[in-house]
Amino acid sequence: MKTIALTLALVASSTNLLPGPSDSIQTAEGVLKITPVTHGSLMLEFKGKVIHIDPWGRGDYTGLPQADLILITDIHGDHLDPAQVQKLKRSGTQIVAPQAVARTVTEAVVLHNGQKKVVAGLEIEAVPMYNHKRGPSPGKLYHDRGRGNGYLLTLGGKRVYISGDTACISEMKALTAIDIAFVTMNLPYTMPPEEAAECVKAFKPRIVYPYHYRGSDLDVFTRALESHPDIEVRIRDWY
Repeated sequence: MKTIALTLALVASSTNLLPGPSDSIQTAEGVLKITPVTHGSLMLEFKGKVIHIDPWGRGDYTGLPQADLILITDIHGDHLDPAQVQKLKRSGTQIVAPQAVARTVTEAVVLHNGQKKVVAGLEIEAVPMYNHKRGPSPGKLYHDRGRGNGYLLTLGGKRVYISGDTACISEMKALTAIDIAFVTMNLPYTMPPEEAAECVKAFKPRIVYPYHYRGSDLDVFTRALESHPDIEVRIRDWY
């Protein structure tokens, strides 16, 4: 119940959030367009397909296209918003989610940690996301191991990693050949910027976007990676 209350408090404290400007990244098969929406929500556009990740109604989706594919990482309200999912669905939209989410979004294609599948013509791998120690009370974690999914997409030869709500876990450190990474950082739910930077140094993405960072000092994250000029840190306005 405490976890639910904290999530509701997060929602209540948010104002209406406008999507940030888009980035365009060239791939071997055309341009990948990245649009921050809010907090843990973003949109990818590639080869005529629209991918929404963790759509949340606190963001402003005005003018954004409906989804060919929706990825949902976890059950918390800032990631699982059934009303916003319905708004973004159209005929043929496919949804990928962990089992815990599929109890609510029953039409979702379920992926478990470590599973890989082609959905909507795109290769998707579910990767672990969880807390080591942080939780709402002793013996409880905000994100239990195996409940939620991070995602690894291959788009035009680019490997795109979306961390979901996680600490700096061994599975993140072990990632290889990541071109673009979206890494969460906020307390108490995920990890502080220092811990996020530790993980990024380990798996060395070519580009990293901090996201889901409300209340975090992004200067700490950026400074921690100054000694790794091969990693480009892209700070965008998600709020």
